[in-house]
Amino acid sequence: MKTYHRALTIAGSDSGGGAGIQADLKTFSALGCFGMSVITALTAQNTREVTGIFPVPPDFIGQQIDAVLSDIGTDAVKIGMLHSPEVIHTVARHLNKWNIPNLVLDPVMVAKSGDKLLQDDAVAALKQTLIPLADIITPNLPEASVLLGRTVSARADMEKAVRDLADLGCPHVLLKGGHLDDRGSHDRLFSADTGQSRELPGKRIPTPNSHGTGCTLSSAICAGLARGMDMPTAVENAKIYITGALTAGADFSIGHGHGPVHHFHALWHE
Repeated sequence: MKTYHRALTIAGSDSGGGAGIQADLKTFSALGCFGMSVITALTAQNTREVTGIFPVPPDFIGQQIDAVLSDIGTDAVKIGMLHSPEVIHTVARHLNKWNIPNLVLDPVMVAKSGDKLLQDDAVAALKQTLIPLADIITPNLPEASVLLGRTVSARADMEKAVRDLADLGCPHVLLKGGHLDDRGSHDRLFSADTGQSRELPGKRIPTPNSHGTGCTLSSAICAGLARGMDMPTAVENAKIYITGALTAGADFSIGHGHGPVHHFHALWHE
């Protein structure tokens, strides 16, 4: 009997379909994985705004993890935003229990407005319990600033930042450069086992349809790892995928705010 490449996402639900669990599952499907989900919060949102958040109790989040992993298992896990220290500790405890391979952590902490989405104690819990469990973290520049307690905003800051982020206990760091005041969108990948970092250049796509970009990128890395790629290959392929999704999605209009990327750009032919 054949089996699937399995990928699990632990994140919040986006009722608008562009980010969170929905973006993760679309990405897994587009990249050839069987996607599973653990929902940490429900949101009422669309392309313009979030009008409500309903947190899932930590115990039930743990039940979801145990239900999936005790039966189906997984080849890789992606973690998105976790809303409290209690949830962070619950997720870490249950993942430790199942000895999970290939853990991708997208440390969603800062909104596009610059507002922090997690309290200081939740950030501390993330640094102490989840980052050391992860195989790769994928912060953007504002999130790196929160994790390091200093401003990381320029291309010249990124080399030292990835090394300092790896010192938090994660062997691979992908620092995303989408917030750079630059014509490009240049990321930097660091691997602690080799001690080397390298820039991953990328072009900036002029489009309002960028909702869920970070979720999609981290899920694409997760899908690559689930399919057996090594970390550099998974990251490079994920960057190609998100660039294609942004480019294809720029031609579409859905809703009245920031629309989604086109997750199925390689499969749908309009």
